[in-house]
Amino acid sequence: MKKIPQLPDAEFTIMQIVWEQPSPISINQVTALAEPERGWTVQTVYTLLARLVEKGFLYTTKQGRERIYTPLISQDVYLNQETGRFFQKFHKNSVPGLMNALFKRASKEDLTEIEAWLKENTEE
Repeated sequence: MKKIPQLPDAEFTIMQIVWEQPSPISINQVTALAEPERGWTVQTVYTLLARLVEKGFLYTTKQGRERIYTPLISQDVYLNQETGRFFQKFHKNSVPGLMNALFKRASKEDLTEIEAWLKENTEE
């Protein structure tokens, strides 16, 4: 499978908005959703969307006077790849190393959920 480029934070924010909405989505819809959090102008959003089109994350077409965007890469595919990068870079693909780091941050509620998940996913 072709390696997907890693997204800078601003582009990832735009992709999160696109992934969370029904497709296709217009630039005005993206701007309206990004503006309260980031205060981005239409031009800023347009620039970020154009970069995402260039990188192959989005497909764009004109509908009337407006551009609309459709994701070409799913959120699951992207997050799976980023998780793999993180796992390799910071834990050298060591499950015990990752679990140790997570355990140190986990609350009792987290551990109870993990225990239930393990029981559910290891029973045959």
